[in-house]
Amino acid sequence: MDKEAGCCSTHLIEGDGTFNAEGLDNFIKQVKMAECGLSYAVVAIMGPQSSGKSTLLNNLFHTNFREMDAYRGRSQTTKGIWMARCVGIEPCTIVMDLEGTDGRERGEDDTAFEKQSALFALAVSDIVLINMWCHDIGREQAANKPLLKTVFQVMLRLFSPRKTTLMFVIRDKTRTPLENLEPVLREDIQKIWDSVPKPEHHKQTPLSEFFNVLVVALSSYEEKEEQFKEQVASLRQRFFHSIAPNGLAGDRRGVVPASGFSFSAQQIWEVIKENKDLDLPAHKVMVATVRCEEIANEKYSSFVKNEDWCELEDAVKSHIVPGFGRKLTSMIDSSLSSYDEEATYFEDSVRSAKRRQLEEKLIQLVQPTYQLMLEHIQLETLDKFKKALLDALSGGQGFADAASECAGSFMRLFDEQCKDATIKQADWDSDKAKVKFSRDLDSHIAEVQNAKLSELNAQFESKLKEALDGPVGALLEGGGDDTWPAIRKLFHHETKVAVSEFSIALSGFELDAQVNEEMLVKLENFARGIVEGKTKEEAAKALYRMKERFTSLFNHDSDSMPRVWTGKEDIRTITKTARSSSLKLLSVLAAIRLDVDADKIGDTLVLALVDKKDASKSISTQDPLASSTWEEVPATKTLITPVQCKSLWSQFQRETEYTITQAIASQEANKRNNNWMPPPWAIAALVVLGFNEFMTLLRNPLWLLVIFVGYLLSKALWVQLDISGEFRNGMLPGILSLSTKVLPTVTNLLRKLAEEGQTPATTDPRRNPSNQANALGNYQGVASSTASSNVTMENGTEYSSPTRPVNGQ
Repeated sequence: MDKEAGCCSTHLIEGDGTFNAEGLDNFIKQVKMAECGLSYAVVAIMGPQSSGKSTLLNNLFHTNFREMDAYRGRSQTTKGIWMARCVGIEPCTIVMDLEGTDGRERGEDDTAFEKQSALFALAVSDIVLINMWCHDIGREQAANKPLLKTVFQVMLRLFSPRKTTLMFVIRDKTRTPLENLEPVLREDIQKIWDSVPKPEHHKQTPLSEFFNVLVVALSSYEEKEEQFKEQVASLRQRFFHSIAPNGLAGDRRGVVPASGFSFSAQQIWEVIKENKDLDLPAHKVMVATVRCEEIANEKYSSFVKNEDWCELEDAVKSHIVPGFGRKLTSMIDSSLSSYDEEATYFEDSVRSAKRRQLEEKLIQLVQPTYQLMLEHIQLETLDKFKKALLDALSGGQGFADAASECAGSFMRLFDEQCKDATIKQADWDSDKAKVKFSRDLDSHIAEVQNAKLSELNAQFESKLKEALDGPVGALLEGGGDDTWPAIRKLFHHETKVAVSEFSIALSGFELDAQVNEEMLVKLENFARGIVEGKTKEEAAKALYRMKERFTSLFNHDSDSMPRVWTGKEDIRTITKTARSSSLKLLSVLAAIRLDVDADKIGDTLVLALVDKKDASKSISTQDPLASSTWEEVPATKTLITPVQCKSLWSQFQRETEYTITQAIASQEANKRNNNWMPPPWAIAALVVLGFNEFMTLLRNPLWLLVIFVGYLLSKALWVQLDISGEFRNGMLPGILSLSTKVLPTVTNLLRKLAEEGQTPATTDPRRNPSNQANALGNYQGVASSTASSNVTMENGTEYSSPTRPVNGQ
């Protein structure tokens, strides 16, 4: 393979100053320069026209620049600036062949392109070869002194010096030793440097701060070609590893990364074309800014489209992702590492700044997902906490212990999950989320505590209501002297038991002493409210309860059997007793006496309403019930005022008078119905008028037997038909009732007599009249037993059981 095959020479800048950006990009791709990073060097050569620059480069770097044909005359060969890769030299070295200076083609006055190309070479190159003839040393124009003066002046205006190697290549060396030529050349360069106007801050800056000056000499290519090539080969060795410390291009302060070389070169040329002073540091920053920003944008876009990131983002939308922080940290690290790898050779401050911007953008991108992750952690951890707390309480653990244990455990779990979700690149603070989670825990604990306390309170209130409501109602309904002592005893006992048990149950909540006491007092007040409420309820029905009490006592005896007003009862005494009991009930319901051991309500009511005569004797000026309050009883505990008691008593008396009147009427009716004996005058008239019939009976004793038998039969019918009972409800109802019963009863008696007559007897029944009497006696017993089955109700209505046939008939 030809040694020049890999040089890839390209026309970089046309003779008219047009920059070939596309050609440069293609060149960089062909030589794979972008992969070199900072491991590359740029060499430029300038010098007079037809001074053998291209020939030197082709021999030195194995390039294929066009060379002048000496046989066709001396003329301009290179137009503009060409560039090629140095073949076989490491690291990658790029050489630029500049158009020669002082050419007749451009003329004497057209030096603009010469200065521009010289500035361009100085700005982008690490090593600048200045090709000059040996016999031009000491001359002004031929030695490029005006051009160097311009270049030095521009370099002094740089923000900071960039040290460039200036290698003066003396061509066609004469017999004059190099040791004698070099001092002259260095002296001329120093004079140029000293004559250049310098800014104030560079007044004392030596030449060596900006340039490293080297001088080499080469024999004539035409006369001593072999010697020339040997010297060039020796010089070529100096370009190997030129960027190493102490190498030809050892100072790398202003180097642009290879990936930004195309953009940098184009920007530098545009600045030069606009006749602006070249500010290398500013340009370096600009190139680094543009290129680093491009790399950062590429990495950001690549991160956004990353499948792992998209999957992670989608997963976080629905649930907690274990290892979220580790995965995200790895993705961001990978993106930043890729950025560092591509931007590593650009200016440090710009690269770092763009890296920080990329990192901030990535963090900004992932922060909403992180916040969503925190929300999932909060919600799911809170749900787990709720379940754990419920399970602990269901297992019988005390509320305070369960709440404290679960809260501590799940706060630690929350911290661990937050730590797992945090990425190392971001200084995210999860304290706000932790505070919110803590508040949520406290809120739920308070909510459950309130619910449990309410449930516990309701449970004990229910027990108290069950223990007090019914018994208190029964005691109030009984309404006696011992009612309120019994209620107080029941109230204190049940309240004490409930408060004690409630206090033990509350101990598991570890409440504040004041709150604990308030809840116990509230339960005690609830018990008091039950008693007071039941008393108010019964007081509202006082009149009904009094009438019920009166009716019960008035219509029933001491054995609770219904009274039958036969005429022997003392209605006055019964009425007084029933009314006194009803008045006692009124006194019981008149006020709530849970906190009052003794009062005079009962005595006052008895004195004012029952013992009126005694009251009138003892109190002649004032009515004891003409008041709205009771002595020794607070107004708040008064349910029925004295005035209201008086009004209720009056209404009670009016509404019970009818019952008393009915009882008296029933008693009188019974007396009349039970008196069957005729008056004395009737008896005397019977004796006088019936004397003859009486004497007839004495003369004929058989009539006595007939009368006796008739009496027995009549007695049997009387008992059997219960004639007195039938007529108790009046004459007409009695006649109607007897008319339906007399025939069946007579038939029944005759059938019984016939059956008795057919029964064998040891003696003749006709000769033994006592047998007939016994038979009639038996019928009378049957009739009596039948009549005894009749029950007379309270209201006087008689109900009779159906007559059963004798001996199963």
